[in-house]
Amino acid sequence: MKCGVKFCGGCNPRYQRGEAYRFIKAQLPQIDFEYAQEGTVYDHLLVIGGCPACCPGYSQYTVRNDVIRMWDAAHIEYILTELKSRLDLARI
Repeated sequence: MKCGVKFCGGCNPRYQRGEAYRFIKAQLPQIDFEYAQEGTVYDHLLVIGGCPACCPGYSQYTVRNDVIRMWDAAHIEYILTELKSRLDLARI
């Protein structure tokens, strides 16, 4: 499963977004995470915002399934659960 990752610009971060991403990535080694690039097709897109505005645009990316957004460190467990469930569905 290929998951693109898009970060916000970091104008008002309220948590360490990079740390959160590294933690998520370490917990799900079976997912191929990469920084989102135009022209690449992703199964899912993880948008990591730094505050409740979660303003990063992502319409330029091609995503087969869905976009999962986070803007707080409290969302990490939710993100892990969601991505694990999608990974399980991809195996069926």
